[in-house]
Amino acid sequence: MKIGIIGTGYVGLPTGVGLAELGNEVVCIDQIESKINDLNNGKLTIFEDGLEELFIRNRQNGRLNFTLSMEKGIHDADVVLIAVGTPPDPETKKADMKYIYAAAQELAPFLNGYTVIAIKSTVPVGTGDQVEEIIRQKNPEADFDVISLPEFLREGFAIHDFFNPDRIVVGTNSARAQDVMAKLYAPFAPKTKMLFVKRRSSETIKYASNAFLAMKIHYINEMADFCEKAGADIYEVAQGLGADDRIGPKFLRTGPGYGGSCFPKDTNAMAYMARAFGVELSLVEATIRGNDKRKQLMAENVWAEAQKISNPQIAILGAAFKGGTDDCRESPALDIIKHLLEHPVQIRLYDPKALNNARKILGDAVYYAQDAYDAVQKADILLVLTEWEEFKSLDLAQIKQQMKGRLIFDMRGIFNPQEATQLGFDMRRLGIKSTAL
Repeated sequence: MKIGIIGTGYVGLPTGVGLAELGNEVVCIDQIESKINDLNNGKLTIFEDGLEELFIRNRQNGRLNFTLSMEKGIHDADVVLIAVGTPPDPETKKADMKYIYAAAQELAPFLNGYTVIAIKSTVPVGTGDQVEEIIRQKNPEADFDVISLPEFLREGFAIHDFFNPDRIVVGTNSARAQDVMAKLYAPFAPKTKMLFVKRRSSETIKYASNAFLAMKIHYINEMADFCEKAGADIYEVAQGLGADDRIGPKFLRTGPGYGGSCFPKDTNAMAYMARAFGVELSLVEATIRGNDKRKQLMAENVWAEAQKISNPQIAILGAAFKGGTDDCRESPALDIIKHLLEHPVQIRLYDPKALNNARKILGDAVYYAQDAYDAVQKADILLVLTEWEEFKSLDLAQIKQQMKGRLIFDMRGIFNPQEATQLGFDMRRLGIKSTAL
């Protein structure tokens, strides 16, 4: 099949590469000339584990191409995926739909033959109706269906998730569109559940899913706070919770709060939509407030120790909002760093992939280390904020030699606490009462 994809970000690019690997002819469209030039020259514009190999292979075999031209990108396409951003409004936090509507306006004149317009972006309920109206007004003769096709790719695992989906949701009442989408995703049948639902139901599923997962993360973080006071161990508690198949073990890892391009944006958008419909989503609202407070609390806990030191230096491992990606949007790590920078501290920051994006946000306020051992040089405190696999193999004995202090705030449970304690570190872990407190 011929596929056009509008948008080459963390959704559009992995999806395009994945569809090309399945044998489709894929053309990705973007308005940013430098990005398209980089991609056409074989240079990836995002980091995603496993993406590079597939990107190179499908560029070489001709199944994956990039263009600035909407006309070239969607000409004779069977399916056009809209995968542009829906950033939150700075004031209301509702999803900003200008890029979605602009894409609909721009693609409409170039539709030829029957085309399925699939909205891959996370959009408010009713967006499909509005996109359909825009296209019909712009091109009354067009033969098309607008469907909702929510993405469930986890950043850092997008390639794995593309080829191993736990479900594929398609929102449409059109039998014709259903046939096209069933053909497109036939390689995943019969092992993957494919749900055909109403378009507005599909749009809701994405928000409801992300809001639920955000609540689950916030719940385990609150339980971690309880464990610290009560003398329980959150890792043992989470194991017991996760063993209940009604709950499950996923998203029960305590941390400094959720972040990224989805959970903060989507929980806020979900809450905004509910208020607009006159519905109270008390759990979602409480999750948003609690997650915002948590990042500040984490910074305050670190500063409570740092202020005891003259000219404190803090080494920080992790800038991305999670391991496996270079995405720093709404990163708890960067929020914590910003709070710490309100105090007289020096910060030495290292992340395996996200330093360039971190620099765009933090500027010259911190020192950007070449590696983890450079970051900990003469540091009084070590703070772990992102769960990179690379950090798990660090030599704690070498870190001890290079650090000036002995305090570690391991907010991701990366290090072996017994080893760290034996080496003389004062190890602080979330959800476990510290004897040093």
